[in-house]
Amino acid sequence: MTTNLVICGIIIYFLLAILVAWMSRRGNRSDMSGFFLGGRNMNGILSALSYSATTYSAFMMVGLAGLTYTGGVGALGFEIVYFTGVSLVALFGPRFWLAGKKYGYVSPSEMIGGRYESRKAAAAISLVSCLFLIPYCAVQLAGVGYLLQGITGNAIPFTVGVVIATVLAILFSFMAGIRSVVWTDSLQAVIMIITSTLVVLLVVHGLGGFGQFFESLQTSHPESLSVPGNGYFNFLTFLGLTLPWFFFSLSNPQVSQRLFMPSSLKGLRQMLIGFLIFGFIYTFVSVLWGFSALQMFPDLTTADLATPKLLSSDLVPPVLGVIVMVGILAAAVSTIDSIMLTLSSMFARDVYGNSKKRPDDAKQLKVAKIFIPVIAVLAFAFAELQLNLIAVLSVAASSGLIVSVPSIVGAFFWRRGTAAGVISSVTVGALLVLAIEFSGIKPLGLAAGIWGLLASSVLFVGVSLLTKAPLEKADAFIHILKKERKQARKIS
Repeated sequence: MTTNLVICGIIIYFLLAILVAWMSRRGNRSDMSGFFLGGRNMNGILSALSYSATTYSAFMMVGLAGLTYTGGVGALGFEIVYFTGVSLVALFGPRFWLAGKKYGYVSPSEMIGGRYESRKAAAAISLVSCLFLIPYCAVQLAGVGYLLQGITGNAIPFTVGVVIATVLAILFSFMAGIRSVVWTDSLQAVIMIITSTLVVLLVVHGLGGFGQFFESLQTSHPESLSVPGNGYFNFLTFLGLTLPWFFFSLSNPQVSQRLFMPSSLKGLRQMLIGFLIFGFIYTFVSVLWGFSALQMFPDLTTADLATPKLLSSDLVPPVLGVIVMVGILAAAVSTIDSIMLTLSSMFARDVYGNSKKRPDDAKQLKVAKIFIPVIAVLAFAFAELQLNLIAVLSVAASSGLIVSVPSIVGAFFWRRGTAAGVISSVTVGALLVLAIEFSGIKPLGLAAGIWGLLASSVLFVGVSLLTKAPLEKADAFIHILKKERKQARKIS
């Protein structure tokens, strides 16, 4: 695969994506709801494709493949746990959607602030999200850098790849807000799933077919087909990686914000079903990529280079390899621009707008657009650190975000929750996660995400019991789905 072919692929993708984003510039984009939620009018198919592209980023084809290369089949179990965690969307999705529609919430943090009747609680959730999602955004940028660097033999340096992804994400975010992101996401999701599946089938065929593929794996790398295998996936490591991932659909606001966007509950259900089908296929494809790279390139110094090496191998036709490369680039960009939009909406709505005389939508939107490139610059700086193992870094970010889970669960299922409980749990929990991550010390051998969830849960419940709860608003949230069902029965 030549560098010129890679550059041509990037240019064609850029022009096609820009055209799609430009064509999406319809509808009202002059207020926060229009710019960040698409006017709450997205159909189920678009929502499913966008949800898939945003969730399955560079983490999958670069990160999960690299994790499979490093730890073997345990990586499949790790991702399956995340997959089962998506069932939380079936439980919380309708509640998010109904609350957003009824109260006009733009961000998950605003919803938390509304439920506990505290703008300070909303601001606390927003700031913690910024603290951990900007590094996660950087992980996606790094994924693109490693991809283009590896696939071109360093002809496109790491930094150039990061710059390309950053510029594309900013452009898509500004062109039409979430509408351009959703439409480009949909294009990207189709490219991702079709091309990656074709390539893995070609590679497995080139390695002798599925029977020979796994027989060779069993002979050359038998530890990769068992758990803990080479020892990487011992129980505590596995638990530390999977627990934050299980709650990903709730704790990551760039994902949960999309629960506000479908035009109806039917569209929300279609989004979930479409995502589950997409994710099931993509998970197995990514794991097979990791196993293929392990057989072909068993001595890589950096596991995250497994996918680039595979794409540049003789088993992958150059044109198809470039298309897959573009799909991975597009997946990373879709996650980056979604994070940028979500964090900017949260900052403008719940930090800048957190005053007695709340700025109107126009002023909030202006501040949000200014904040988008700020996030991009910070993420770029973090990506330049070139830290290894994208999958592990992604989980580290989710370990910090997991501290918001008790507040979210309490919003719909515990009427005694209070704003003080929210603020103390997310603040102390986030500081604890940071301390564990930076020190490298694991008390009792448990990872930061486990301690973060335990600490935030105890603090949320304990402080809430000692303070006064907004019971009227609590009852409205707890019974919001029940009221909707009663209304539906009356209509029918």
